[in-house]
Amino acid sequence: MTIRTLILCAFVLLFAAVTLDAHAQPGAAVQPAPEAAAATPEGQIKVAVRVLPPFVEQKGPVLTGFSVELWNAIATRLERESAFEIVPDVHAQLDAVKSGRADVGVGAISVTAEREMQYDFSQPILNGGLQILVRAERTGAESTAFRTLLSLLFSPQVLVWISIAIVLTVIPAHIVWFLERRHPDGIIKSNGYIPGIFQAFYWGLGALATQADAMPRHWIARIVALLWMFTGIVFVAFYTAQLTANLTVQQFRSEINGPADLPGKDVATIRASTSERYLNSNGVRTQAFATTDEAFAALSEGRVDAFVFDAPVLQYYATHRGVGAVRTVGAVFHNEDYAFAFPRDSALRKPVNGALLAMREDGSYEALTTKWFGRK
Repeated sequence: MTIRTLILCAFVLLFAAVTLDAHAQPGAAVQPAPEAAAATPEGQIKVAVRVLPPFVEQKGPVLTGFSVELWNAIATRLERESAFEIVPDVHAQLDAVKSGRADVGVGAISVTAEREMQYDFSQPILNGGLQILVRAERTGAESTAFRTLLSLLFSPQVLVWISIAIVLTVIPAHIVWFLERRHPDGIIKSNGYIPGIFQAFYWGLGALATQADAMPRHWIARIVALLWMFTGIVFVAFYTAQLTANLTVQQFRSEINGPADLPGKDVATIRASTSERYLNSNGVRTQAFATTDEAFAALSEGRVDAFVFDAPVLQYYATHRGVGAVRTVGAVFHNEDYAFAFPRDSALRKPVNGALLAMREDGSYEALTTKWFGRK
């Protein structure tokens, strides 16, 4: 028993010595696989954001907005906490990511070929592009109510309607002239074609446009008059609708209706943005501002003719803070995608993409986009 005990003790001591030696050598400890480390990184995620409604909104100490809520939902799925840092613009946002002060940039960051060379991007969080915002008012000093009315009255549309009225009056005018010219109490006092037909035309146009000042005496002419007055009601209704539509267009006419109208105008945009790059490359005279609030103020005060920037931002402003004062014109152009920006070879990119795909599959992404942008 003593020999057996000694052998057992020696075996235990030998095993302990080998184990201690292994732990004492650097790099010998078992490390988690790279995939596992990427899937479960430790510590808070440092997030760089810039305030840009509706993507990022600040209400006191609380951050909200489409991009913030989307990121928080992804972080919850990854079981991670986030520490947000507010930066002034997209340039500072990307610098924070590139320098390592932030693990991710969250907001309305456009994916471009140039940025793709320096950063890693998540899958697109929203498809967008550029749009034009203008003041919701008639442009030009000459657009007074009187001038607008004159231009409308002598417009081609009005001349077409007058021509239609004259053509329509030819038949009933001739019928009334033929029947009334020999009636003893008829409304046509001349037996001759001229000036009798002019009297009939006057009656016909009056009955079509307003109300006849006299009714024919012949019974057939009276039936024609009743049918003609009914035709006049329909005619006036259509004409009034057309006139109202044209007047509305005249009042809200803008000299800028698309990108082709921008050259020669003073156009606001945001400094260091893809919109500034687009405008400069197309020879548009720009005024670059640091924030959207400054650009909105410049447009409202008349210091610029238009504001070109990300379509979701302009549409959100036009339907909220700027309702009635500004409006978007033209379709979305220069389409681009928005995504989260990561440093190169970031371990966060793959799990974030997985969580984003899961949100698209289970419908939570669609619910979030509907909340902030409505159904499309």
